[in-house]
Amino acid sequence: MKKLSLALILLLVPGFASAKDLTSRLGVGFRNAYSIELPSLAAVYYPSSEWGLVGALGVDTKDQNSSFAVSGGIRKIVFKEEHMNFFMGGVLSMISQESLGQTDSGFEMSGLVGSEFFLTGLDSLGFNVESGIGVTNVRKVRFRTLGDHFLRAGIIFYF
Repeated sequence: MKKLSLALILLLVPGFASAKDLTSRLGVGFRNAYSIELPSLAAVYYPSSEWGLVGALGVDTKDQNSSFAVSGGIRKIVFKEEHMNFFMGGVLSMISQESLGQTDSGFEMSGLVGSEFFLTGLDSLGFNVESGIGVTNVRKVRFRTLGDHFLRAGIIFYF
């Protein structure tokens, strides 16, 4: 009986220690990962266990200082841990910003590595941390390094 109980425990425990499977799940939340300060509504969808699609839309209609951004990208999960997925991917964004009545628009590309972690007991809430490089051509070409904490890179609730 002891051997049977031990065998069942050894077979069942690895199932509890696996990474978060997000296959066919849609997540909605926020991101703020542009070269301009613009919190955005975000969506993440994983059509498979290793590939994810991300998108975001940010709008601020402040008089004489409006901003607009829309982005889309892809993620590839490269490493899984208990309650955490590590990913790499890219994002392409269109940005428009008005300052003192003058509007500047352009594109932004980012190459990212990051992680999404889930707290025990909050399995549907993902906290993102991202780092990478980006280039934007709003006003003039600008290269930058990225390093965003979870309050800026995003918090996503998965359905």
